[in-house]
Amino acid sequence: MSAPTEAGEPLLDIGEVAQRSGLAPSALRFYEKKGLIEAAGRNGLRRAYRPEVLERLALITCARGAGLSIAEIHRFLVARPSDADLRARMTARAEALDEQIGRLTRLRDSMRHAAVCTHAPIVDCPDFKRAVGGVPTALSPTAPPAPALQP
Repeated sequence: MSAPTEAGEPLLDIGEVAQRSGLAPSALRFYEKKGLIEAAGRNGLRRAYRPEVLERLALITCARGAGLSIAEIHRFLVARPSDADLRARMTARAEALDEQIGRLTRLRDSMRHAAVCTHAPIVDCPDFKRAVGGVPTALSPTAPPAPALQP
């Protein structure tokens, strides 16, 4: 740990943040360069962060896993309640994520069935086909591309 801040809270060294977040130090520097996180100071030549950065990194990691771009995440992180356009795009994005979650849930369930299915070949199993049949293709009208949060 690094020296405490003026408020007395201990700062975390970049190595400790990397270890706790599961991200490489280079990713932390990249996120800092893109304005997603901010170093609170330095411990010698090493960056140091407030402990709250771990929560922000968890949000960034989750958003990246959901397919949001760095620019979209940045726009979200600096959004204010008065940004009606961003709110509308976030609502549309949330609806697209709900659809994706439904598709992935059906796929997961069908894969679990396939793991214990005795039908040969597994992909011809009526139960497997029924479950997978509910998963629209990426080009299907029921699976629209997720709207971007960036203009």
